[in-house]
Amino acid sequence: MMKSDIEIAQSTEMRPIEEIASKLAIEDKHLEHYGKYKAKVDYNVLHNSEVKNGKLILVTAINPTPAGEGKTTTSVGLGDALQKIGKKAAVAMREPSLGPVFGIKGGAAGGGYAQVIPMEDINLHFTGDIHAIGAANNLVAAMIDNHIYQGNELSIDPRRVTWRRAIDMNDRQLRSIVSGIGAKTNGMPREDGFDITVASEIMAVLCLSNSLSEMKEKLRNCLVAYTFDNKPITLGQLNAEGAVSALLKDALKPNLVQTLEHTPVFVHGGPFANIAHGCNSLLATKMALAHADYVVTEAGFGADLGAEKFIDIKCRMGGLKPDAVVIVATIRALKMHGGVKKTDLNTENIEALKKGLPNLIKHIENIQQVFSLPAVVAINAFPQDTEEELTVLKHAIEATGSRIVQSNVWAEGGAGGVELAEAVVDMCEEESTLTFAYELSDSIESKVDKIVQKVYGGNGTEWSKSARNAAKKLTDLGYGNLPICMAKTQYSLSDNAAALGRPEDFIVNVRNLSVSAGAGFIVVLTGNIMRMPGLPKVPSAVQVDVSEDGTISGLF
Repeated sequence: MMKSDIEIAQSTEMRPIEEIASKLAIEDKHLEHYGKYKAKVDYNVLHNSEVKNGKLILVTAINPTPAGEGKTTTSVGLGDALQKIGKKAAVAMREPSLGPVFGIKGGAAGGGYAQVIPMEDINLHFTGDIHAIGAANNLVAAMIDNHIYQGNELSIDPRRVTWRRAIDMNDRQLRSIVSGIGAKTNGMPREDGFDITVASEIMAVLCLSNSLSEMKEKLRNCLVAYTFDNKPITLGQLNAEGAVSALLKDALKPNLVQTLEHTPVFVHGGPFANIAHGCNSLLATKMALAHADYVVTEAGFGADLGAEKFIDIKCRMGGLKPDAVVIVATIRALKMHGGVKKTDLNTENIEALKKGLPNLIKHIENIQQVFSLPAVVAINAFPQDTEEELTVLKHAIEATGSRIVQSNVWAEGGAGGVELAEAVVDMCEEESTLTFAYELSDSIESKVDKIVQKVYGGNGTEWSKSARNAAKKLTDLGYGNLPICMAKTQYSLSDNAAALGRPEDFIVNVRNLSVSAGAGFIVVLTGNIMRMPGLPKVPSAVQVDVSEDGTISGLF
């Protein structure tokens, strides 16, 4: 019987973190140790102008299903496989949020024999980055309400405070609250609410900053409220950027850990991909590129969300360009896109596979045609996959002109990803010119329409009156040239989570807009997407326990 993820992780003998750092020629003097197996890396290691950048490999996927696709598992396994074929490799990925860990999605450290360790630490408190981000976010919230209470010199309209509080937990009870009630000394009563920390603008700012000084400048520009005269108020007007930066100075430093096969991994930053930009930090990615020949990174969810934002936001801001893209899929997930229930996935179903294939083909088209990048499809293998299903899938993908490789990293670790690693190395030598889904000079409406039509395959958009008004106001305020961060369901190419496969002739409903002026993008809320998830009826938290000797169980 296969061990659980946590059992596999706990049975692996980890190497001291300085040994892992030495693989990347990072000296111990640049490490800040968090125990024996975790360390933060000083940003000053990037100041070496003689270092050449490695090849950047982006891992994305089809639209996720409850069957699981294994994008993080594939990313980790590919890093191990590159190391196994003699390449100097590193992985750069996001930090997990406690919300999904204790909710329904699970952690983000891979699975099987393709994991990042220590997985318990990474999936729980890790080095405290997300806690620091939550504290920084809530410091700003406290300073806003205190400013209003202490005389309101800036004339902030309490009804138009846009900055919400944050907590790194799935808690629907906190989505909408009333604060400041009771005695007069309790503050000004007003409607308020919490976002999950990984959806906060502070998280996005940290992940899109190249330095402490740049982060401070981005923080200064964060829009937090409007005055009674409808003028924007920024975090800088509250003189809060210094204190917030002080809380974040260590969180800004990338974290270094290892895989089960001791490949170096930078785990840093964790913005959600359905409501934020869904990528690990620029600093971590650039640090990995400066010290490895091949860097594997991933973007959240499918290519319609994560990869689009990775390219249109992160690559734009950071001057990055992927050399190759891996699109992860499973036969099980494709059958779900073809209408099969999760309970019936172990039975061969060629017809359902054929119905679900258009979802994968659309994601291939996005990478190759919209963004002009070379792509390989990695099929994350399951024991229940049949030869006929694999043959049908292989022929369908090869008909698109794409290469398809079967990946067995979950069961075999790096050895199960050698063919994929070799395909990626070959692709990295291909010439390509990155293109974007839209131009920054396009209007806000045009940028959103281009994403919907080019990337999602929809007919267009339908805007609410409040969304139209917000677009005009943001344009008038000078934010019209910012990139777009779509907040959309991850389960469908459309904004309807139930529309699986490759829906056609659909319209995306734009509900509202907000600006993350510090992070540098406009958030477009579609459908019924929310910034604070809730727990399922039976949350994963009920399975987690810890023994008398401190050993954690039930964590996947």
